[in-house]
Amino acid sequence: QVQLVESGGGLVQAGGSLRLSCAASGTIFSTMGWYRQAPGKQRELVATITTVGSPNYADSVKGRFTISRDNAKNTMYLEMNSLKPEDTAVYYCKMTSIFRAEYWGQGTQVTVSS
Repeated sequence: QVQLVESGGGLVQAGGSLRLSCAASGTIFSTMGWYRQAPGKQRELVATITTVGSPNYADSVKGRFTISRDNAKNTMYLEMNSLKPEDTAVYYCKMTSIFRAEYWGQGTQVTVSS
């Protein structure tokens, strides 16, 4: 079965950093990405990364977040720097298989204090 396990969320002060990880198994993955959802807001795309490592970022996180992947480990990362209170949200790992199926992680809470 396909399984995505997230880790790395937590509480951090504004200006600090966090590193999220998403370890996947159970299929052959292609594009990977991170999404987030704040209370009262719709889920939004944060960043995506292709199989060969080409990233794309939402404008709100460009220059601050870095998405990466380790294909040997089937793991995706999100390095979040210069965090702002508005980054507070539940962050979700999403992966697409080469068979075009989509899978979501359970979500991990990121809270940035002022």
